[in-house]
Amino acid sequence: MVDSASLQFVSPFAFEAMQKVDVARLAALSDPELRLLLPCLVRMALCAPADQSNAWAQDKKLILRLLSGVEAVNSIVALLSVDFHALEQDARKEQQLRHKAGGSNSESILVSQLQHGLTLEFEHSDPLRRLRLALSELLAITNKVTDSNGEFFLKSSELFESPVYLEEVADVLCILQAELPSLLPIIEVAEALLHVRNGEWFLCLLVANVPDSFSEVCRGLIKNGERQDEESVGGRRRTEALRQLCQMNPSQALNIRAMVVEECHLPGLGVALTLDYKPDMADEAVSPLVSYVSGLLLGTNGKVRTWFSMFIRNGQQRKRESSSVLWQMRRQLLLELVAILPRSRSTHVPNDTDMDSESSSGYSGLREEHVVKASALLRLYCALMGIAGLRPTDEEAEQLLQLMTSRPPATPAGVRFVSLSFCKLLAFPTLVSTPEQEQLMVMWLSWMIKEEEYFESAARVSASFGEMLLLVAMYFHSNQLSAIIELVCSTLGMKIAIKPSSLSKMKTIFTQEIFTEQVVTAHAVRVAVTNNLSANITGFLPIHCIYQLLRSRAFTKHKVSIKDWIFRQLCETNTPLHTQLLPLIDVYINSILTPASKTNPEATNQPITEQEILNVFQGLAGGDGGKARSQYTITTQLLILYYILSYEEALLANTKTLALMQKKPKSYSPALMDQIPIKHLICQAQGLQQELGGLHSALLRLLATNYPHLCMVEDWISEEEVTGTLPLLRKMLLTSSSCIYSQTQLREAFQNILSGGPRLLRILEHLTLLSAGDLIPYAEALTASMGLLLEDGVSRRILQTVNKLWMVLNTVMPRKLWVMTVNALQPLVKLLRQQRYTQNDLMVDPLIVLRCDSRVFRCPPLMDITLHMLNGYLLASKAYLNAHLKETAEFERQAQTVSNLGLGGQPDTPEVTREELKNALLAAQDSAAVQILLEVCLPPPQEELLLGGGGGADSLLRSVQSAPGVPMRKQVGHTGAGKGAQGEREAEGGLLSDLREVQCLICCLLHQMFIADPNIAKLVHFQGYPEALLPLTVAGIPSMHICLDFIPELLAQPQLEKQIFAIQLLSHLCTQYALPKSLSVARLAISVMGTLLTVLTRAKRFAFFMPTLPCLVSFCKAFPPLFDDVMSLLIQVGQVSAADVTTKTRDIDPLIARLQYLGQKPREIPLSESKYSLHKRSAEELGRADPDVQLCYQMEATFMDIISSSTQAL
Repeated sequence: MVDSASLQFVSPFAFEAMQKVDVARLAALSDPELRLLLPCLVRMALCAPADQSNAWAQDKKLILRLLSGVEAVNSIVALLSVDFHALEQDARKEQQLRHKAGGSNSESILVSQLQHGLTLEFEHSDPLRRLRLALSELLAITNKVTDSNGEFFLKSSELFESPVYLEEVADVLCILQAELPSLLPIIEVAEALLHVRNGEWFLCLLVANVPDSFSEVCRGLIKNGERQDEESVGGRRRTEALRQLCQMNPSQALNIRAMVVEECHLPGLGVALTLDYKPDMADEAVSPLVSYVSGLLLGTNGKVRTWFSMFIRNGQQRKRESSSVLWQMRRQLLLELVAILPRSRSTHVPNDTDMDSESSSGYSGLREEHVVKASALLRLYCALMGIAGLRPTDEEAEQLLQLMTSRPPATPAGVRFVSLSFCKLLAFPTLVSTPEQEQLMVMWLSWMIKEEEYFESAARVSASFGEMLLLVAMYFHSNQLSAIIELVCSTLGMKIAIKPSSLSKMKTIFTQEIFTEQVVTAHAVRVAVTNNLSANITGFLPIHCIYQLLRSRAFTKHKVSIKDWIFRQLCETNTPLHTQLLPLIDVYINSILTPASKTNPEATNQPITEQEILNVFQGLAGGDGGKARSQYTITTQLLILYYILSYEEALLANTKTLALMQKKPKSYSPALMDQIPIKHLICQAQGLQQELGGLHSALLRLLATNYPHLCMVEDWISEEEVTGTLPLLRKMLLTSSSCIYSQTQLREAFQNILSGGPRLLRILEHLTLLSAGDLIPYAEALTASMGLLLEDGVSRRILQTVNKLWMVLNTVMPRKLWVMTVNALQPLVKLLRQQRYTQNDLMVDPLIVLRCDSRVFRCPPLMDITLHMLNGYLLASKAYLNAHLKETAEFERQAQTVSNLGLGGQPDTPEVTREELKNALLAAQDSAAVQILLEVCLPPPQEELLLGGGGGADSLLRSVQSAPGVPMRKQVGHTGAGKGAQGEREAEGGLLSDLREVQCLICCLLHQMFIADPNIAKLVHFQGYPEALLPLTVAGIPSMHICLDFIPELLAQPQLEKQIFAIQLLSHLCTQYALPKSLSVARLAISVMGTLLTVLTRAKRFAFFMPTLPCLVSFCKAFPPLFDDVMSLLIQVGQVSAADVTTKTRDIDPLIARLQYLGQKPREIPLSESKYSLHKRSAEELGRADPDVQLCYQMEATFMDIISSSTQAL
């Protein structure tokens, strides 16, 4: 028996020569090396080659010459002369026999009964018997491997253990596998060889003689291997065999290691291959072992991490062995750690003079070329200890502490090393076990505080370890140990299980020896802000420290002002937005409004002053009308805007808490808000959404809450039109040399609008090519001249262009634009008095918008602008009143509570009353606006005369149903000279009139208002409006169908006028919306009319039925099934009226009888008679008649109209 370590293995040189069939290299091999490769070389020389080239013929001659002097070649030639076909058949029969016999070795077809031992038999046998002996032994081992179910065994075999015949056995083995590949797959042979002594040597020879099978054999051994190779003898033998194979073919070692990681088998093999690996060009920064183990433990594959961690944990449970791969790895890592340590150091703590002179201390610096390697080693040890559970030895712990407390050079890598060392101390405080080591750590932390500023300036980094020290100190003071753990894991880049209780010693050191809370706050304020702070700057910054101190209320507790620092940092920001800025603003606002404690309500931070805010926007001239040319970045301006809006919202949300503390922080003035270009900034932020993170959406949320008039849907739609493709193409037409018009020229052109219309139009058309921002300087000149557009003779194209420009300006400066426009469109009397409205005036009373020059109501382009402003100010008024109510309610309630002390039994209902009053005010405001707009839809008396005398709005609406080609009436004020094309346009038909266009605009706005709040529609219709507008509102407002919900309630009102209005409204709704719901409400209305017929007095009966009887015609026209009910009602009306007439009974009774007859047979009445009956009696006759007689005649006319409509339908 011989140890495989003393055997000669195939060298890498020889294997490479065999792999490449390099005959020259093979010739250079020594005889012992060549002896190992003879089976393959002999087969190569004797077998017919597939390559018939001359080059191979020459190489083959060289091989024959090489083999000619070797004696062992003859025995191999003899082996190849055997009949392998017969041998294979016998082997398969033996396999079947063994299978039937259950694996017993009682009989063998290959080998008869042996007279001597296996070794002697092999020695005295001929080549065929040698093959049979080796094959029989190999098949026996293979069968036993198959039956073992993965349990390892080591079979004792003379044939594979005798040192004298090892080479001959290897020859036989290689020939058998090469000639019988289907019977002996090389992977199965490799598995079998692991179970005999010297198996790895045989395996290497086998693979060397079949070099193409190297990867196949290795992958098979790895797949069949154990998950933890050092747990068993079989695993260690498999690892050693694969390690020998890789030493034979070192170029494939890393590929084999990759297979190990892929399969998650044999972790010791991966480490062993890494230890054996000698790269051609050594990386001075990080060693292969550090890179490999770090990749396993810190990679993204959790399965690999768990597998290797188990290898570390299991390896520690066994006694320390020099042959263990784990201990070899630990020893190598320790050697690498010691190699980069500064000159010899001890745990002796130097005195103060030692600290001043590095040359005399044990604290020499870490060399610059070793810093990156030291950082990698620290992270690796953190992963080994924190993830894999490695328990460091005393020697490892001592050397680690020496490395962690060393002092690197002031470079970015040095800053990173100090941060990692500090976090490792926090993660594994057990490394500091003795008082000397603890004092060493304290001195090193003190050095960190002292050198932090120098490191930051010398390394030219924005994130140094000083901020991390400060942040950890704050967390310790606020007892946020979980935050410290999260910070440590984030810095180290790995998730480590750290017990909060293990930080108690570090907490004591930090809070009592190094950083008291007062020192922390005083130091934080002096820290310089980060210049051009953005998300591109990573690491721990001063902003993180300030944020934590604000959260813990340390500044207010120690009366340290932080307002200036925060303002400076907000002014030093850039895109992409840093993620900590918004949380910083939020916690700062909370520290302004909410005191640190109830006992000291004055302990709050100071808000940013209005002057500082104005300075940020000073480059934006004129508030919303400014264009950004400021020294501050757009990021700063948006953050300040976010601060103001969030501050105002938080102030309202905390009103109750502040009132209880008798504290009322000052809100920012409306004058300040008017100077901030809110909409312009939002438009810019919309184009920077990717770089601003969540700031844009946060601003939109605040706007929707506090400034709903800046978030109207139509504004967003118009902005899409302004920023779309078509405007971009138009802008391409504008060259820089064509921007030649000034504001003064625009004013002069407006002054000469009647005589110089073409010049004004040319200027306005030029302005349409400008972007919204470039158009801002022209806003004042444009709005100030709007009153001139109301003069007669102004071209419609000018009006439409002005409307277009106004809408573009509205996308960037809505609030100031609205104020300027309202003041410009005032009546002449107010203009002469120079009465100017402010933004606050218009929010308090939005109806000021409608107190404009009356000519605006007949100028559709300007009316469109007016309606847009009205809608915006109605929304602004709601937000203003809601904010005012929240702002004052709690303080007034608190004052009332104080004043009512001692007075019991008083109900506490002031908030309910205030809320109701606010809702009533808003409802009255909205309904007043609707009523005014409806009144605008009515033509004045002059227009009615021009429209044909009394036609009114009803006539305009009937034109929708009239046949085309019928001429319409012109309006007053448009018949004079100078109207030109406009007069001709109106002459063509009323559908193109200004009144008609204004009505359409108003109906669109009313539709939006009714949809937004259906209660407005209900309130307006309960108030009522002229009956002449009903055809217009029902046909022009699509949402009028909601009135069907409350008409029953309107019918139940005690006022006769409301009941009449309800029936008239219902008649138009039934015609417009012939729905099942309309039918049911119409039935109810007929029933109510029948009930009122029996209870009303004579005078009220006449007042009620005269206007409502014609509505029955619409009911029957929309719903023919109501004909019988209507006939019955009409006959009842006629009978009741006839009963009250004494003098004309004879005239009325036949009429009633005739109507009863026609009600039963309506088709028998001629159409000409029905038409004649409508005109039979003159108006004078009806006017002189008795009211009951008039009612009877009205009833007859209604009846005839119903009959006429039904016959026409047939």
